[in-house]
Amino acid sequence: MRIWLIVVLVALGIGVISIAAKAVFAGSSPPAVGSLAPEFTLTSQDGNPISLKDFRGKWVVLYFYPKDFTSGCTIEAHNFQRDQAQYAQKNAVVLGVSVDSADSHKQFCTKEGLNFKLLADTDHKVSGEYGSLMNFGVTQIAARNTFLIDPQGKIVRSYTSVNPNKHSEEVLAALTELQKGAGVAGQ
Repeated sequence: MRIWLIVVLVALGIGVISIAAKAVFAGSSPPAVGSLAPEFTLTSQDGNPISLKDFRGKWVVLYFYPKDFTSGCTIEAHNFQRDQAQYAQKNAVVLGVSVDSADSHKQFCTKEGLNFKLLADTDHKVSGEYGSLMNFGVTQIAARNTFLIDPQGKIVRSYTSVNPNKHSEEVLAALTELQKGAGVAGQ
């Protein structure tokens, strides 16, 4: 009887672990390159509402990330922070989105010295609209996806399952290429 109980408990434990480890995408697919970026308003780490339309006339790096205070997300955020001056030179802003609360974002920004906007998608709506919501066990988190949006509000590049170690450099290179192609720096 004890051996049978141990076998059942082990099997249940393995099942729970495999469910928790499996990340499955939920919701819709990402908006297509060439389409208008879905509009949104979310609360930032400072408690203020931020809308995508607030940045018309600028390039927007809209990046989704799984969770504040985790290693990959911290690396990615540090790299975007490190490159803020280069983004500013390219007339670009970086906006990070996760399903964490604005308070969590505030603590994360304070601890990690981040000064760009992190947006709280606590109802998971925006992450879903951008095809960037995934199931992680019994909870949902944002997938590590990025959308590069031009000054007119059109998605010009999308990146899925990015490498947080080199992603900021990848986005900066794309901005340089796109701005050269447009013939006008920053536009």
